[in-house]
Amino acid sequence: MALFAATRGVLRSATRTALRPAVRTAPSVTAFARTYVTVETHSRAAVVDRLNNFHDVVLSANWADYLDIVYNEPFWEAELERIDSYVQPYLHETEVSAKYEYVQEMMDVFYQCTDVRDHLNELAELVTRSSGLMGTGYNAGEKVENMDEHAQLCSEAYDRLVEKHPEFLPKIEQTVGHGLAVLRMKHKFRFSSAHRYFF
Repeated sequence: MALFAATRGVLRSATRTALRPAVRTAPSVTAFARTYVTVETHSRAAVVDRLNNFHDVVLSANWADYLDIVYNEPFWEAELERIDSYVQPYLHETEVSAKYEYVQEMMDVFYQCTDVRDHLNELAELVTRSSGLMGTGYNAGEKVENMDEHAQLCSEAYDRLVEKHPEFLPKIEQTVGHGLAVLRMKHKFRFSSAHRYFF
C-alpha cells in the first residue's frame, strides 16, 4: 500500500509539471550598473624604498658571475616591471624621476656589459678548445680565424661603455674589462685598460 501511494505521488507531480505551461521571464534590468575596479596604490615612501632596494640589489651583485646573473636576472626584470607601474604617479617629482632614470640607465649598462662579457667568454672558450686536450693539440677544435677583429670590437665596446657611462666604471671594469683581460691571456691584442692587468 505504501508503495502504491508513493508511486501515485510521483505520477501526480510528473503530470502537473507536464500540464503547466512554460513561463519565460525576461531577465530583470537593474536601474544601475555595478562596476568592480581595482587600483593598486602605493605610497611615495614605499615606491622610493622599493626603487632604492632594487638599485642596491642589482648594483651590488657580481655582474661577471654568469650563474648569479642567470638565476637572478628574471626576478630583477619582473621587479623592474612592477616598479615601472608603481612609480608612474610620482614621476613628476624630480627626486623620484631622477632615481628612476638612473635605475633605467643602470639596467641598460647591465645588459650591454653582460652581452659583451658573454661574447668574450665564448671567444675564450673557443681558443681553449682549439688548443686541444690540455694544450696538446689532441682532439682540437676549430680556431677562430678572425680573433683580432672580435678582440678589437670588444675593446671598442668597452671604450664606448666607459665613455658613455663613467659613473658605472667599476661595474664595466668588473665585467667587460676583466673579460678582456681573460681573453688577452689567450690571444695577444691591445686594449685601453691593459695596464690595469699588467699587460
